Amino acid sequence: MSYKSILVHLDTSESVHSRLELSLSLAQQFDAYLTGFFTVYRPEPGSFYVMAGNAEYLVEFEKRRHERQGALERLFRAELLRLKVAGEWQWSTEYANRCVPRAARLADLTIVGQYDADDPESFVAEQFVENLVLSSGRPVLIVPYAGQFHGVGSHVTIAWDGSREATRALHDALPFLARAKQVTVLTINAMSGEPPSSRIPGADIAGVISRYGAHVATQEIEGVDDVPIGETILSRAADLNADLLVMGCYGHSRWRELVLGGATRSILKSMTVPVLMSH
Repeated sequence: MSYKSILVHLDTSESVHSRLELSLSLAQQFDAYLTGFFTVYRPEPGSFYVMAGNAEYLVEFEKRRHERQGALERLFRAELLRLKVAGEWQWSTEYANRCVPRAARLADLTIVGQYDADDPESFVAEQFVENLVLSSGRPVLIVPYAGQFHGVGSHVTIAWDGSREATRALHDALPFLARAKQVTVLTINAMSGEPPSSRIPGADIAGVISRYGAHVATQEIEGVDDVPIGETILSRAADLNADLLVMGCYGHSRWRELVLGGATRSILKSMTVPVLMSH
């Protein structure tokens, strides 16, 4: 079991090189075809003509963006050759929330970066990552903007509650799980509000994962009421020295807004390790 096609979203953010390095490493690991898909936020041109001088600013802004895009494309192609990774470069000026999910549907795994509020270039579209996970139908690996991640999947923590979303994420992550040195199935308040017969215990799903050759352990935490679930998951993943967190993404569309579950919002905001999410 493997990922044979990987898509990495590239932009002009400060963390893009870390994301590119990880995607190349994973493409090597899985012998996968790597597509670098470049797209950035582009403001409506008309919004710059309200004040005198803004038209010139827009021209200079686009020139700098074009130069950075060209440099990144040259680096991407050079790394493909150096590492002997098969792949291609694509780019689009279309709205990212339309073109990136469409491209992601053709890949086994999509890699994107976490939004960094201190780096304007990391913004490519409103709720970009959330929209991608909810609309692409494919697993999405989100890379934190802080830190270097040369490889992931050696020590995996699975946030498990027996739901459809968690089940989808777990099975989408099987190529990682089958290669992991250690997998921990983490359940938090898994039985609250429902009879035991209505959920799959962590031990049962651990048995399923172990059939793929992984060494699996379970941790069950009950009675967590005063700490947000997302924070508890991240804290326990850090205690376990996890280099990958796997979890379902809970959310739905409401008019023009995406409504996410509390744990999903918390993880996307505060993640410290790469997170594989599915919906």
